[in-house]
Amino acid sequence: MKHQISSILKVLKLAEKLKFELRHSFTSNGRQESVAEHTWRMSLMAVLIEPLLKKKVDMTKLLKMIILHDLVEAEAKDISALDVLRNPEIKFEKIENEKRAIENLRSMLQSVNGQEIYDLFYEFENKETYESKVANALDKLEVQLQHNHADFSTWEEIEYEMTYMMDKHVQFDSTLFELKTQIEDEATKKMQSNGIDTEIVKDRVKK
Repeated sequence: MKHQISSILKVLKLAEKLKFELRHSFTSNGRQESVAEHTWRMSLMAVLIEPLLKKKVDMTKLLKMIILHDLVEAEAKDISALDVLRNPEIKFEKIENEKRAIENLRSMLQSVNGQEIYDLFYEFENKETYESKVANALDKLEVQLQHNHADFSTWEEIEYEMTYMMDKHVQFDSTLFELKTQIEDEATKKMQSNGIDTEIVKDRVKK
């Protein structure tokens, strides 16, 4: 027991880094958000949307998956989707860094629940189960929601197009599709109010 508690405390010390590991997104008061804040609101989204989902979801598994999916970034650091779009080769670096990080976590917690955490991480990554698809959808939707809350001056031009790239992540569930639609509509209004022709943006996405 003493060794197990010690292992947990080591992981919690590592996880504390997520409180200051910054993401690309900005908050409504003008500062960059942390990974921990993104994870927290994803968890809240899951709790709030759960009664409306079209299939019964294993809520314990879903919340574990959400809480754990970015834990690797305490070691591997956050690499934004924008960075990957600009330089696709970075994706391979991201995968390798996260692989090492999740294997380290499994090792650190081998006497507790390291294997479960490892399995949940890859279940999220593979996006085959209903819970992992929901978690992935909320991950993408929370990012756009945060952009909607941020000052428009923090948006990069490539993010205009990313606004209209969420369909594939939500098509499996009509509730999540409606959530996506309302978040997307809010983003459209924000762009239009800042002089962006969103029809041109949509056309670029279609191409």
